[in-house]
Amino acid sequence: MKRGFPILAIVTALLLSFGLYEALIGAPTERTMGDVQRIFYYHVPSAWTAFLLFLINFLASVQFLVRSSESTERLANRLTLIIFLVVFAAGGAFWSMGAITVVSIYATCFAIYGIYFLIGKYFAQSTTDILALVTAEVGVVFCTVVLVTGPIWARPVWGIWWTWDLRLTLTLVLWLIYVSYLMLRRFSTSSQTPVLAAVLAIFGALDVPLVYFSIWFFRTQHPSPVIGDGGSLDPRMLHVLLINWVAFLCLAWLVCWTRFRLEVVQREIDEAQSLESLLEGEGSR
Repeated sequence: MKRGFPILAIVTALLLSFGLYEALIGAPTERTMGDVQRIFYYHVPSAWTAFLLFLINFLASVQFLVRSSESTERLANRLTLIIFLVVFAAGGAFWSMGAITVVSIYATCFAIYGIYFLIGKYFAQSTTDILALVTAEVGVVFCTVVLVTGPIWARPVWGIWWTWDLRLTLTLVLWLIYVSYLMLRRFSTSSQTPVLAAVLAIFGALDVPLVYFSIWFFRTQHPSPVIGDGGSLDPRMLHVLLINWVAFLCLAWLVCWTRFRLEVVQREIDEAQSLESLLEGEGSR
């Protein structure tokens, strides 16, 4: 693990540098918006990365709650498998929306199922709580990038910094929910704080699909999807977009890795200090 960290750091730095070059120089200039459209290569990958981190936060929170008893954990595992099979079987019903949409549904289904059981296999209950906290922290950072780059992009294109468009409003609500989650984790001293935070995380995760599908099913000012069936994104732009997304994923992984290790050490120190205070208190009696 120690050897993997500097390798990941080097790979991340190279990808970020290459992605920046491609976004500013390599990608073709969009005809209508011009160079301001290049912020797209940071706005969209930031959103995708935030969604993935919030998904991991959701799954880790569920794992933390269901591990309160073995029977609850077994029931949750069975329900997860049933839901996976049902969604997988029903995926064919979306063929009318295009092949890429169906493939995306299947890929998302496999990702959720796989991440859920990987968390259950490699993380204890205490570390699932840490994983949930860390992914929420880093997810809020990327979501903040989305909310900052969006108005910068909108001002020259729409003529205004912000409009209460459905997707924009739902994204702001998502950010506020997870900021509230972090404030709860930071300032609450109750022993039930991890449980309350896990419930809030599950509630907050429900907003993620609303944000994503808002432009699919509702008329909004936000641009329609440009990737997939019916999309009009230049293949060269798509390549640059994916390069930057991979770079952002590596950056998120690097930061989460570092933050996870720090949180584990911090909790060990807090436990040692609590034990030392308890022993000193008993010794003084």
